[in-house]
Amino acid sequence: MNQRVSKAGNIKYALSANDAFVAAVSPGETFVVECAINANDGTIRHLGQQLTEADVSLPFVNGATGPIEVKGAKRGDMLKLEILGMELDTLGFTALWPGIGMFPDWVRQKEFGMRTHVVEVKDGIVHWSDKVKLPVRPMIGVAGVAPVHGGVLTVDNGTHGGNLDVQEITPGNTVMFRVNHDGAHLFLGDCHALQGDGEANGMGAIEIAATLTVRVTLEEAPARLSHPRIETPTHICTLGCARPLEDAMRIAFQEMIYWLEDAYGIPAAEGYMLLGQIAEARCTQVVNPKYTYICKVDKSVLAQFAG
Repeated sequence: MNQRVSKAGNIKYALSANDAFVAAVSPGETFVVECAINANDGTIRHLGQQLTEADVSLPFVNGATGPIEVKGAKRGDMLKLEILGMELDTLGFTALWPGIGMFPDWVRQKEFGMRTHVVEVKDGIVHWSDKVKLPVRPMIGVAGVAPVHGGVLTVDNGTHGGNLDVQEITPGNTVMFRVNHDGAHLFLGDCHALQGDGEANGMGAIEIAATLTVRVTLEEAPARLSHPRIETPTHICTLGCARPLEDAMRIAFQEMIYWLEDAYGIPAAEGYMLLGQIAEARCTQVVNPKYTYICKVDKSVLAQFAG
């Protein structure tokens, strides 16, 4: 039976190397991680519920289960997190919250006021209403390791990962992080049943509790691995986390140029020109303290360079 890491008593609101490990796993081991809903465990109880200020204590949201020790992980390693499966709860929600979102009225914090839309999630469907049904596309919003120094809140992100909010962090794919501390200090949480590009309204995904089945392995980190990377069956993907948005895009493209040169032998100048033709890129969220941008390259193109 796979080891199970409970969410009970193990939820943190910052990724840090200063907390005691809540569990230990070995490279190659498959294990299960329980993740709480982002607005605090047990907050969402029924359809039609409207959240109040008392239900959400900012910035103590996006709680992540961890830190989990990866045995043998050393600074300078690359942690590869394989997402094998996600089991979702049956109730999720999205919400409008003054001061959070794509158009925050930060002076008056007025906007549309507080509005909550609780939905049922079952049989692979988000039941938006009696008429509107949306297919589930599960993803992990917060995934990462302890940063180089100090702690980073689970509402934020960076080179260590964190609140990335990238739809490609989903079953069947592998996420890669540079290890900054012995043991890696892996954190996982803030799962979504569905999220649109941009996560425009802040609590913009279908936020939901979930149970993850994952596996970790270790490799020597590529010399120029900085921000997290993702590999899917069809694409390699690089991420950039920054403000303003164009800096996040530049980082994602720079990281891809490095990967193409170091792993596929494509000179940087040629890789840069190639991305001008084949890059699949977009902003995945514009609501966190730092935005996230993804750059993707189809493996079928890269296979031609190996021929």
